[in-house]
Amino acid sequence: MNELIEAGKLHCANCATPLEGEFCHHCGQSMHSVLKPVHHMLEDGMDMFLHVDGRILHTVPPLLTRPGFLTMEYFAGRRQRYVAPFRLMFVLCLLAFFAVHLAVNAVVNKSLATAVQTDSTASNPFADARTPQEVQAALAKQIGGLEAARKSAPAVAGAGIDVAENRLRDAASKREAELGATPARASSARKPGAAQLDRPVHLSSKLDGQTFHVGWLPQFMNDRVDVYLHRTKANFKEAFGSEDPDARQLARERLITGVFAVLPQAMVVMVPLFALLLKLFYVFRRRLYMEHLIVALHSHAFLFLALLLATLLGMFAGWLRPHAGWAGRGVDYLQTAILLWMPAYLLMMQKRVYRQGWPMTLLKYWCVGWCYFWLLGGVLLVAAVMGAGH
Repeated sequence: MNELIEAGKLHCANCATPLEGEFCHHCGQSMHSVLKPVHHMLEDGMDMFLHVDGRILHTVPPLLTRPGFLTMEYFAGRRQRYVAPFRLMFVLCLLAFFAVHLAVNAVVNKSLATAVQTDSTASNPFADARTPQEVQAALAKQIGGLEAARKSAPAVAGAGIDVAENRLRDAASKREAELGATPARASSARKPGAAQLDRPVHLSSKLDGQTFHVGWLPQFMNDRVDVYLHRTKANFKEAFGSEDPDARQLARERLITGVFAVLPQAMVVMVPLFALLLKLFYVFRRRLYMEHLIVALHSHAFLFLALLLATLLGMFAGWLRPHAGWAGRGVDYLQTAILLWMPAYLLMMQKRVYRQGWPMTLLKYWCVGWCYFWLLGGVLLVAAVMGAGH
């Protein structure tokens, strides 16, 4: 009698376990070899890209339009077709802050260009003077106004007034030279300390003789915070008090870049804090902290997606208004709708996930939002100081 002999099975090259599919169920290694022609590698890369793209298409629309849907799907175990919550939140966070950074840079550059243009038209009050005597009379009038300002606010505006006075003297000397006369006041007639005011400020942790100190903090933390605070003060002073437009622009770009560099890390800190708030306010719902963390990740992912869309729409509307005003207004309405949808979405998500009545949901929504607002303000303040202190 003939005996049936089991056909030979493929075994995993890594752990020798019999294979039942394309991947080893023991160690997870694929049965396919990595030693293959280049065109096969390109095909695998395209397949991986389309697979990820397919998950994005399954994830982003419900994230934007269906409050709590992704969270409930995740709780039900249907996770494979969607992007993982943390990856989704972090990628959208980076994209949103990148778009906001571009928008802020555009606004700052536009305002700085306007200020520079204004300064260029009004920076020389002696342009209309036709004789050296008229130059001196105009200079005396300008100096008189600065002296009145110095008397009214000596402690606040003293350094800035000295810089303005010295620049007026330089402009007067230049105009006198253009008129063919010997300048009555050379650059040596500057106020004492003017040269130091025009030089770049060397940052020091002991600026203005004041130091930061909190008794219950370790000394190294006090020193670190002290350095950040004084660098921030120096950067702000240069960004908004410098007479040089180029120096102002560089200082403002440095401030903006530094702050936006630490914002993603700050928001990563806010996610577990928000989950802890949900745990405290829903402690009797007997849910694990990990469940609240998934809710927090999806909530922040939606907020970053809405912020990204609102920012892009705002930039598009700004470009569209000079060409088609009616279309720009339509984009503005759409941006406003997205901003109004953000709090409504979070409320509906909280109602769907935790399944409580509307009165209790509204009460907890308000309490969680109030606590989150102050936590967010504190974290953003720390992030702003750290970023601006670079």
